Amino acid sequence: MHDAPLIATIVGGIVLAFVFAAAAHKLKLPPLAGYLIAGVVAGPFTPGFVADSHLAHQLAELGVVLLMFGVGLHFSLKDLLSVKGIAIPGALAQIAVATALGMLLGWALGWPVAQGFVFGLALSVASTVVLMRAMEERRLMDTERGRIAIGWLIVEDLAMVLALVLLPAVGDALSGEGEGLSVGAIARTVGITFGKVALFIALMLIVGKRLIPWILKTVAKSGSRELFRLAVLAIALGTAFGVAGLFGVSFELGAFFAGMMMGESKLAHDAAEETLPLRDAFAVLFFVSIGMLFNYRVLLEAPLAVLVALFIIVVGKSLAAFGLVLAFKRPLRTALTIAVSLAQIGEFSFILIGVGLARGLVTETAQDILLAAAILSILINPLMFRLLDKAKPWLDAREELAVVPPGAEPPEPVAEPLPVTALHDHVVVAGYGHLGQLVGEAVRGQGLPLLVLEAEPERVAALREQGIEVIAGNAAQGELLASANLPQARVLVATLPNAFESGEMVRLARQLNPQLPIIARADSEECLAHLETQGANSVVLAERELAHGMLALLGLERPADGVALGPAEPSTA
Repeated sequence: MHDAPLIATIVGGIVLAFVFAAAAHKLKLPPLAGYLIAGVVAGPFTPGFVADSHLAHQLAELGVVLLMFGVGLHFSLKDLLSVKGIAIPGALAQIAVATALGMLLGWALGWPVAQGFVFGLALSVASTVVLMRAMEERRLMDTERGRIAIGWLIVEDLAMVLALVLLPAVGDALSGEGEGLSVGAIARTVGITFGKVALFIALMLIVGKRLIPWILKTVAKSGSRELFRLAVLAIALGTAFGVAGLFGVSFELGAFFAGMMMGESKLAHDAAEETLPLRDAFAVLFFVSIGMLFNYRVLLEAPLAVLVALFIIVVGKSLAAFGLVLAFKRPLRTALTIAVSLAQIGEFSFILIGVGLARGLVTETAQDILLAAAILSILINPLMFRLLDKAKPWLDAREELAVVPPGAEPPEPVAEPLPVTALHDHVVVAGYGHLGQLVGEAVRGQGLPLLVLEAEPERVAALREQGIEVIAGNAAQGELLASANLPQARVLVATLPNAFESGEMVRLARQLNPQLPIIARADSEECLAHLETQGANSVVLAERELAHGMLALLGLERPADGVALGPAEPSTA
């Protein structure tokens, strides 16, 4: 074990992350909380297994790069512009309020202004991971409040990207000798940094916007999925580390723009799917490494500072967001949703405080306080969402009685519960990828009513443009399946590639209609057995059906399912 510290760190981090994430899931908490606690257990401040913190930090750097690449890949300027009137000024004002509150806490603790500023800035930004999962679980992505929350988050992310660019430059100037502390020196340093960033952005917009999609398209023509996956990772990591050396900008900015440019390609969705497993794995290690930095003694030595920081996160910036949304004449439900969504901090906060520590702008004590407040806020956030869910009947009744003042926005239509479709004797297709589209086109060609269950926003929009009835969301959710009117459906066709989601959907569908014919796809014998156990009537194994089709073209008899194809036994005649 001592001869393989890298392996020990990766294996120990992932195993502990799994154990504590499973416990968090059982308690209906975000897995992120489990990852952080796993890091605390693996860190040097607790007894037992201690991972190599230096190696963990380097692995975390890869996690940061891949996280930022994912943020850039999913960055949608269209979504931001649709809510720019509230998201941009609202997010910037909320960042300013939270930063000021953080600086006020720093002043009370006797910290330098620079340390208070970085600390406050780290408190101001919410976790992308936590917020997006909360939105998806409640099917709020396609609602106005969901779009506002996501747009708000995009503005926060962009502001933090800018902060990550400026912090190293300002940190170097502040830590310099003599002239380094002058306003002129800081201005020159910031100007040079902006010049390098502007050159890098111009190069990415002029060259990268064309070159990266062209590379992906060219590699895709090779037909090699392995090569395509490698190309995506090479672009993400190569751009991040290459521009850091050439232009002196941060790894994070390089990865973010690489993702943005890749998002211009029609293959962006495929690129996201190919990198998702690796991004998830390194993101786990990133949060574990953050947990390793946490010194639990801060809860004993500075409990009041931790509680005040937690108050700023959960109450201070949430009240600021709440008031700002109401000031823009949006419904109370929207204001509460935005306020609860932002009542936590996460990955950008950790990155920012880490950069501040590396540049000598903050102390380890400030980092410990931030980590303690972050972990507590992530644990509290699901409870706040549950309280918001319980307030739904009151909000519904309030909006029914509300009179809209002149010039104000009308109350947002309530997205839940989902209405049950009026279709009957219809075919339900879950998942509208390539396979789902082929099935759907055949169903429509026969003149049968079709209902699609699809989670991908782009596909949902395309289906609605074609006049095809679609229910947006995760098909493995019971409420969504209930809205598909399965008791009166003709058949359910499950084309989801994920065996776990597909199996859960089949199980719930069987409960809703024990007599419903269910046909599902499988990519392996294990998946086939799992789906049959969950209640599918027929499971199509892709490779087996392909073999049957080829045998039919050859004029050969198809073998019984489960019989291996092999050479005929030699004749004894």
